[in-house]
Amino acid sequence: MNPFNEKCKTLDKNFIPMKKMYPKSYNKERTSPYTKTRVILMNGTEFESTWFMHQFARHCGEPEILAALATVRRQEQQQQKRISCLKPLNESILETTIGYEQLAVDLTATLARNEKDENNIKALNFALLEDFDHLYRYANLLKTDKGIEADTLVGKMTEIMPGRPTIAEHRYPADDLKPHMNGATADLYTKLVASTITAAEQQTMNYYMNIAQWYKNDLGRKLYAEIGMIEEAHVTQYESLKDPTMTWLEQWVLHEYCECWLYYSAMQDESDEAIKKIWSEHFKMEVCHLKTAAKLLKKYENTSYEKCVGSGEFPQLLKLGSNKEYIRRVLGSTVTLTADNMDYRDIKRISDDHRYFDYQNFMSDPEKDPAHLVIEKAIEKLGKDYRYQDSEHPVKELRDRTRDNVKLARTK
Repeated sequence: MNPFNEKCKTLDKNFIPMKKMYPKSYNKERTSPYTKTRVILMNGTEFESTWFMHQFARHCGEPEILAALATVRRQEQQQQKRISCLKPLNESILETTIGYEQLAVDLTATLARNEKDENNIKALNFALLEDFDHLYRYANLLKTDKGIEADTLVGKMTEIMPGRPTIAEHRYPADDLKPHMNGATADLYTKLVASTITAAEQQTMNYYMNIAQWYKNDLGRKLYAEIGMIEEAHVTQYESLKDPTMTWLEQWVLHEYCECWLYYSAMQDESDEAIKKIWSEHFKMEVCHLKTAAKLLKKYENTSYEKCVGSGEFPQLLKLGSNKEYIRRVLGSTVTLTADNMDYRDIKRISDDHRYFDYQNFMSDPEKDPAHLVIEKAIEKLGKDYRYQDSEHPVKELRDRTRDNVKLARTK
């Protein structure tokens, strides 16, 4: 599939009427968990696109480009609002959060499994274990606060057990930066991976930053605030992988191409026919947006879209699914890593005066850490923590269900 070969409407015919912007929501009891995660992913993708174009507009003085940005941006926002309303009214903040973390886990693992760029793979695997732990913490909050077991929400497709402990994830911000790719030589799939995961993690960060104050008890509010900081660290890591030397117009072409790839992937993978129709309609809109950006790139920089996306032929499509064995392997081999400047290093191999420990001492207190207290509360109420796992945890230090480990990957 090459989106440049697809027919599309003209840009001025691409708006969504109000009557179509409020679709029927999915049924939270019957809908596939991966339909829910696709809704979250495409919501985040549209949010990223809208805000990229706002930033572009603030750094551009060319009227023709500004007019195109304003028009495409309005259409992207319409898409985002339409997708947001697919979430049903009876789905709680915390139930939606389980979907966010299942997406973070299975999207990250899926991208890593199909990636060849070692820098991207290391970044994905590193953050994967942290999002995996977030799913476990939120699932325990869901069990103690609502009496709901999260395995029913994830369809038993994703295990729920500790990853790299959240308390260990507070690092000095500069250590989250990683080497960026060379856009001229990087594989197209590698570019799409960085774009997709940045948008997804940014959506999660925004959700937690804005939803924390609406949770109904203090511990839940504190947990959202804490994990929201880790998601910001993940955005810092992932956005640093992208090539910062690309021009604004080149970046715009890549943004629109990534949206085309994601919508087409969602179309091929979707089991809900009503939602599949939405993905199809949005894909056709994105083809128009892509051609608009490519035309302006050619006019103002005399650069063909091939510089950004090659021939335009889609690489392997994104297919969300279960990644249990892959995650277990990454857990068993990398759970004790921390970030060290532009690389990752076992906690036992960094120096005693590393800034990680100073930042930890300032930020974290095991006796008051929200992510830890959530598990303590679950153990006190249930007799053991809540988990859904197919077999014994691959990390010996994380097998005890009556005691939360606050030392692993955090102390030497």
